[in-house]
Amino acid sequence: MTADIASLAPAQSPSGEGTTGKPPLEILLCAPRGFCAGVVRAIDVVERALALYGPPVYVRHEIVHNKYVVESLKRKGAVFVRELDEVPDSGAPVIFSAHGVAKTVPANADSRGLTTIDATCPLVTKVHREAEIHHKRGRHVLLVGHSGHPEVVGTMGQLPKGSITLVEDLDQIQALTPENPDNLAWVTQTTLSVDDTRHIVEALKKKFPNITGPHKDDICYATTNRQEAVKQVAPLVDALIVVGSSNSSNSQRLREVAERVGCPITRLVLRAEEIDWPAFEGIRKLGLTAGASAPEVLVEEIIEAFAARYDVIVDTVSTVVEDMVFPLPRELRSEAAE
Repeated sequence: MTADIASLAPAQSPSGEGTTGKPPLEILLCAPRGFCAGVVRAIDVVERALALYGPPVYVRHEIVHNKYVVESLKRKGAVFVRELDEVPDSGAPVIFSAHGVAKTVPANADSRGLTTIDATCPLVTKVHREAEIHHKRGRHVLLVGHSGHPEVVGTMGQLPKGSITLVEDLDQIQALTPENPDNLAWVTQTTLSVDDTRHIVEALKKKFPNITGPHKDDICYATTNRQEAVKQVAPLVDALIVVGSSNSSNSQRLREVAERVGCPITRLVLRAEEIDWPAFEGIRKLGLTAGASAPEVLVEEIIEAFAARYDVIVDTVSTVVEDMVFPLPRELRSEAAE
């Protein structure tokens, strides 16, 4: 069922109990939510490689930031490593995660003769190419993102040291003193808060009026769509749960968005067993969404957990329909494999 947002009044406290004897609870299910095209592609890459090569298949870093997904792939024969030196010279393929890698990583793999498969999200690759083009045109690149995130490490690793600078907040912008302030460009991590990034980019443009940006925003469609859905639902509910892992940037941003629009209780939860039940006592409307790397089965698990305690009605609040699909890397497509 798709609910009309305009008809959804803020939560009230109805008297009495539901037909089951349990307190009533309306769950507003955000749509879109969960897997994006880049995550679907990355998981398909691992599963297709396992089918073609047989286990083990090595994956550098978590293929996507979701522990449930990673553990599921481990059971199928994927072996996750932090660095290439953990991969034996056995002929087994190595997959690079959806977050992308620095240029030194595939170069090191090539020097060892390893078979590699790149599962980098095409939208991350787009940012890599933008940064390279700016560098070739002599511009110093400013990357808006979070220090230490694998995507940021990979993007910074596309360019020579000293030619790209990470910008995390407004204070850092004030401290920037580039050698040539009229020859700058900016790119962003794809999983940032849309609102935070807008403020940072506005500050960059104000300080450096001639700075060059991307033709199209770098924040991916899935991040934007999921944040917009949360903005619509969060003011209407007593509490909101984001299903996702704590190390998932886009999941953390969803939680922050809900907080900023005034939702009184917001939680990031991976599995139903992590729910802090006392925090949800007395609620009558619950918002529910999932980060772009969280599978739908975990959303269903959360709903079932609430249904065991409440008389649950689920309404879906849809803001946009997603139909994006990314093809597998050429070496894994059926025609190439055959």
